[in-house]
Amino acid sequence: MTFYIFLLACGAAASTGVFFQPGQWYESLAKPGFTPPNWLFPVAWTTIYLLLAWAGYRLTQIPDSQVVLALWAAQIALNTLWTPVFFGAQRILASMVILALLWLVVAVMVVLALRLDVITGLILFPYLVWLCLAGALNFFILRNNR
Repeated sequence: MTFYIFLLACGAAASTGVFFQPGQWYESLAKPGFTPPNWLFPVAWTTIYLLLAWAGYRLTQIPDSQVVLALWAAQIALNTLWTPVFFGAQRILASMVILALLWLVVAVMVVLALRLDVITGLILFPYLVWLCLAGALNFFILRNNR
């Protein structure tokens, strides 16, 4: 049951992509050559959200994981906020700030999770890698689309 609560939270975050889709504005932006193809985004995020739910569930089974679970809650809130700010409000600088905070929260979460349980930390690691790519993409867009 606990896994499904985390999955529901991830589903809520993912649903922002239904309401705030990239559209013509995003297509018109100057983007770097390392921009992933459009089909990869839903594949990557689906995988990441499943891994996040699994990691959240595992954390509930680990003693003294309250801080990491609090970071999990913070990251899902920031994650949920980024899409409407970037795609909905088209605020590239604000979305970059959100993404930087999200990256920091997830980086600390991964380190602390690794200390508690190596498997859980490794489950979270692909998310951090994806956020590095997302951050570089967001920064390039910010720098080249004034």
